[in-house]
Amino acid sequence: MEHVHLAVEEDDLYSGYNDYNPTFDSEELENDVGFQQAVRTSHGRRPPMTAKFPGTPIGPRSLASSFGARLHMASSMGRPMTGAVQDGSARPMTAVKAAGYTSSLSRGSAFDPLGQSRGPAPALEAKNEDTPEEKIKILEKKVNDLIEESCMAQSMGALQVALEKAKEAGRKERALVRQREQSGSADHINLDLTYSVLLNLANQYTNNEMYPEALNSYQIIVKNKMFSNAGRLKVNMANIYFKQKNYPKAIKFYRMALDQITNAHKEMRIKIMQNIGVVFICMGQYTDAITSFEHIMSESPNIKTGFNLILCYYAIGDRERMKKAFQKLISVPLGIDDEDKYIPSNEDTSSNMVIEAIKNDKLHQMERDLKTLAEKYIMTAAKLIAPAIETLFATGFDWCVDMVKSSQYVELANDLEINKAITYLRQKDFKQAVETLKAFEKKDSRVKSAAATNLSFLYFLEKDYDQADRYADLAMNADRYNPAALINKGNTVFVKQDYEKAAEFYKEALRNDSSCTEGLYNLGLTYQRLNRLEEALDCFLKLHAILRNSSQVMYQLASLYELLENPEQAIEWLMQVISVTPTDAQALAKLGELHDGEGDKSQAFQYYYESFRYFPSNIHVIEWLGAYYIETQFCEKAIQYFERATLIQPTQVKWQLMVASCYRRSGNSQKALETYKEIHRKFPENVECLRFLVRLCTDMQLKEAQDYATKLKKVEKMKEIREQRIKSGREGSARSRREGRESSAGSADSGRSSSSTKGERLSAKMRSLPGSNEPYEASSPKELDASYVDPLGPQMDRPKTGVKKRVEDDDFADEELGDDLLPE
Repeated sequence: MEHVHLAVEEDDLYSGYNDYNPTFDSEELENDVGFQQAVRTSHGRRPPMTAKFPGTPIGPRSLASSFGARLHMASSMGRPMTGAVQDGSARPMTAVKAAGYTSSLSRGSAFDPLGQSRGPAPALEAKNEDTPEEKIKILEKKVNDLIEESCMAQSMGALQVALEKAKEAGRKERALVRQREQSGSADHINLDLTYSVLLNLANQYTNNEMYPEALNSYQIIVKNKMFSNAGRLKVNMANIYFKQKNYPKAIKFYRMALDQITNAHKEMRIKIMQNIGVVFICMGQYTDAITSFEHIMSESPNIKTGFNLILCYYAIGDRERMKKAFQKLISVPLGIDDEDKYIPSNEDTSSNMVIEAIKNDKLHQMERDLKTLAEKYIMTAAKLIAPAIETLFATGFDWCVDMVKSSQYVELANDLEINKAITYLRQKDFKQAVETLKAFEKKDSRVKSAAATNLSFLYFLEKDYDQADRYADLAMNADRYNPAALINKGNTVFVKQDYEKAAEFYKEALRNDSSCTEGLYNLGLTYQRLNRLEEALDCFLKLHAILRNSSQVMYQLASLYELLENPEQAIEWLMQVISVTPTDAQALAKLGELHDGEGDKSQAFQYYYESFRYFPSNIHVIEWLGAYYIETQFCEKAIQYFERATLIQPTQVKWQLMVASCYRRSGNSQKALETYKEIHRKFPENVECLRFLVRLCTDMQLKEAQDYATKLKKVEKMKEIREQRIKSGREGSARSRREGRESSAGSADSGRSSSSTKGERLSAKMRSLPGSNEPYEASSPKELDASYVDPLGPQMDRPKTGVKKRVEDDDFADEELGDDLLPE
């Protein structure tokens, strides 16, 4: 308490304010003669004088008052001063009764203007949720929350959850209506909430392809006259009928919706008419579709409608109207600004910052997408009608090019010329295609690079690698950042087996365009040729991340794992190939080979058999299946496979010997004998066939045994003579070479050379004949691989050729319709 200082008692600052001074009694002013006189004279307009008081300049002056005896005012003003002091009383405030002060309080009472002495305010009354009004409000909020949750679930792709939320909102809304009816407030039903619940439920039924339920929900809304503008929902009902391919009903509901929409909603009416035209195309009624599309093009032309109109004219074969429709298509305004506005200027820094900000915003992206779509439709329409509008397709292309050059799509004219060359290619007119592409050599760099790239590709396919290399260089000089040109250059180097240099070109193409899949694929093949298997594996794994379902990439991965001696991973990747292309006979055969190497014969047989079913001409598969049946003692089943091999390679005697051997092993000696006789007739000098003929005839006690034995001896003797001649020919050749180096006599050397040449020819001829000492039930796999090439398997060794995608594009065969049915 020693640090607490108490305030010294002083005079009350607020004392005297509640004392009433009769000078300020305004009720008796009417009877105050001095005051009334002052009001009537000019003295009342003089500035008032205040009494001397702290803060005032003039001293006290006696005032006339009506308090007690009435006195006249000493001042000529006729009214008391504002701050006059009488009888030593304290100076009152200007207001008689100030805020926070009352005259009823006694002197010395506590000053409490905020009323804090009354204590805290009473607690708020608890909200009573048991009343019907509160229950209705809570239920309405739950319904709105469920509708919102349903819409959010739909936006995230959870369609089933969205449907469940919509159904629950419907149940809550019906409970809300019943509660209102029970509380007697049925007149205050929230129709907007009911409309929202039913519309959301119908939309969710549609998204989940529950079309009958969706139509029922829409019917409830449409038939209720209390819902305003519900007739527009007939568009959604028509969309459902269109998805169900019930085209007559779709037309009916589109027209009903069109009748209920006023002309004020012009854009909505145009879209509905466009949908009607699309439905007519699906029904094959092109004349009715033309009527709808022509009306749209006259009222509000757009790119999709113009393209659909060209398709209809093409379907009915009207050349002149095709031309007019194409002219309308290229004259449709896109409503987008010029690209020049996005080019920054050097002077204004602030405008450059704005341009940099809007250069890649969503609005500019939308403009680019719209322009790309328009160019796609124009290119497709030109490729479609060019062969149809004139007798010669070249004339038609020239007309389209001239029209495009005079429009806002000038840059498409060169692309049309390139497509003209591609059309020549499809017609097998390579000369005209090359001439057309060569015409671009003197044009701007972009077009020149594209044409040279395609010429390089053509010459590469024709195996004219020198010309392919020349045009690849030309394309690179015109545009060094063209990845297709770099890939073509790398391909020409690849076929020359300069793999290191090819890898450099492929890497440069990937640096210019990281999404260039051809460059990555070819780089992997190059690393594989260089025996850099880990780097090749890395390339194909990256490519697999881009092309998830490419069977070629997965097959290359399996091949690399096989080379890395990891058969488990190879089998895993081949299983993925089969999941993508289950009819790939080469992949199935490779799986069989890997399982066979692992010792799993039953699994290998399954895959080999599947491979044979899809491609019954693979000699390797046929040989394995035949050997498998012989090994498992089912020689009768092996016969059909070797007979097929005989059909594929009729000049190979071993397959026919295998057929005869299967008959012999199965106990069918008569059939075996007939088969051997047929083989002997085709190959009379085959020793193995004669040996088995002698054996069979002897076992069956036939007279022909002696004849075949005699023939066998002759053939064996001839074989010995041939072998001796071959041996002597080789020795003579070696001796002649030695003598040629030692002797300078020309005559002796020429004589020995002639005998050597004769011996070599005989040796080559003898080597071409089948050997008699080889077992006829086995064959060398290398020999089979050399004699047959599977045309269906993935080509692992050939690099991909980089060609611009727009040149390979053949989209004009797809009749693209306007897919903008009105959203629901």
